[in-house]
Amino acid sequence: MTFLKALKTANNAPLISTETSETGSHPPSFLKLIFVGPNGLRAGWRLLIFVVLVVVLLGGFLLIRNGGLQGFLEAQKHAGEITVTPLLMFGSDAIAFLLLCVAALIMGKIEHRKFSEYGLPLRQALGKDLWIGALSGFLAISGTLLILFLLHGFRITGFALHGTAILASVVAWGIAFLVVGLCEEFLCRGYIQYTLASGIGFWPAAFMMSGLFAFGHSFNANETGVGVVATGLFGLLLCLFLRRTGNLWCAVGFHAAYDWGQTLYGVPDSGMLPYHSVFHSAFSGPNWLTGGIAGPEASVLTPIALLIVALVCSRYYRENQYQTLKPGSLPVTLS
Repeated sequence: MTFLKALKTANNAPLISTETSETGSHPPSFLKLIFVGPNGLRAGWRLLIFVVLVVVLLGGFLLIRNGGLQGFLEAQKHAGEITVTPLLMFGSDAIAFLLLCVAALIMGKIEHRKFSEYGLPLRQALGKDLWIGALSGFLAISGTLLILFLLHGFRITGFALHGTAILASVVAWGIAFLVVGLCEEFLCRGYIQYTLASGIGFWPAAFMMSGLFAFGHSFNANETGVGVVATGLFGLLLCLFLRRTGNLWCAVGFHAAYDWGQTLYGVPDSGMLPYHSVFHSAFSGPNWLTGGIAGPEASVLTPIALLIVALVCSRYYRENQYQTLKPGSLPVTLS
């Protein structure tokens, strides 16, 4: 039996039951057990389809934009020489987010599910969860830098911009980091988290995705081991937001405001040096305290700040609102 034929058979089959049929029906075939679970097509196969869709869409766009494979390879060679501006960050992440949404919409058609079930209900956009997350993110980075200041490890040395340039920087980076938050949160904690959780449970999926989130940041210039660990904890905190609020908007707000705050204060963001920031700043002291060139994310104070935010979140959002697939859901079809 071919792969496609097996899928077709799986789609037309009812959900697998653990009860013995009175008519003595034959046990499910080996291939059906591989492809079909209590929720229809198994989570692993759905994830594979989604990843293939994203790779094809994103890869196709990059090849077209760079004029083919050779142009793409040449662009990669000079990627480290490019200055990351708000416009560049907005453009690249907006396109990536759009392609992720297209892939999720296709999967929604396949699974007969609404796009909102993957964590981004549009009716709640710009709602209170987003602003609570944004306030929490800004207070987290500001509080970390305040403690560093009191320990004589950080200081603001003056304004980097003046006049209307301050407003332009604040708005431009705010929009750019909002798109970054949308893109990275939907990539790491949107469709993939939803589907993986249906197969192995929410928190095992959260730990796996947070580990991949940290691994991805390990390739950033000037990143450190402490910074990578802190990024993993950052991911777990955002998963807690998702678990308690039932959507990604709080996580998007926190992610965007935390990154925006680093740029506002003129400190490195995961090893990325600040550009067009409002303030000039300087660190002094050991790297384990200040984070060094990697920025405050690599400071030992950051996990403490994240833990405090997690405790406050658990007190404010007491109930788990996140809904995942449960046994007995409608089976997935590919028709």
